[in-house]
Amino acid sequence: MTDSTARPFSLDELVARASTLAVAGQRRILGITGAPGAGKSTVAALVVAALGPNVATLVPMDGFHLSNTELARLGRQNRKGAHDTFDDVGFAMLLKLLRSQDATSGGRASLTVYAPEFRRDLEESVGSALPVWATTPLVVTEGNYLLLDRDSWPDARASIDEVWYLDLADEVRRERLVTRHESFGKTHSEAELWAWGSDQRNALLVESTRDRADLLVRLT
Repeated sequence: MTDSTARPFSLDELVARASTLAVAGQRRILGITGAPGAGKSTVAALVVAALGPNVATLVPMDGFHLSNTELARLGRQNRKGAHDTFDDVGFAMLLKLLRSQDATSGGRASLTVYAPEFRRDLEESVGSALPVWATTPLVVTEGNYLLLDRDSWPDARASIDEVWYLDLADEVRRERLVTRHESFGKTHSEAELWAWGSDQRNALLVESTRDRADLLVRLT
């Protein structure tokens, strides 16, 4: 358990911390979590870009969204983004596979692994979209439920070396969510309804996991 107060970090400081995990010839996994709209995908992408493609690669949890067809079958299409609208088993198995990659083995562990990617323009995941080479020392993953203690999420956490939790003021976070939903076609009223409804319920669940993080981050 960490101190419950988030510490201020600059992006440069986070990149420096991530670089200590990237050891040539080894495979480490860094997780970045936080409530919806906290900036996980942005921070993860900036950290990976700063480290460079030979050092780090990004494999977001969002690639494991269940398909819209499956969500409709389960009656969960209006809760897309909730913890039970993801393939948590598949995500945990992928992280375990990525953790075992070894470029020096000469066997199956040295092969490239392909991860799925969530496409917001399609609102669906696309399989085998993100190549992960065994020679890349650091995999960065980001998502809401990396610290959740139910279903197969703890199995995913077991493969992650370090998890950062991004803390952001609720009013700022919800404003970001409304803007995001509007950018993908929702009206302002629809965006507010989603941000204060489904997103907020998910946020409360994610916030309950913050004390399990290795690092609580308030971006400066």
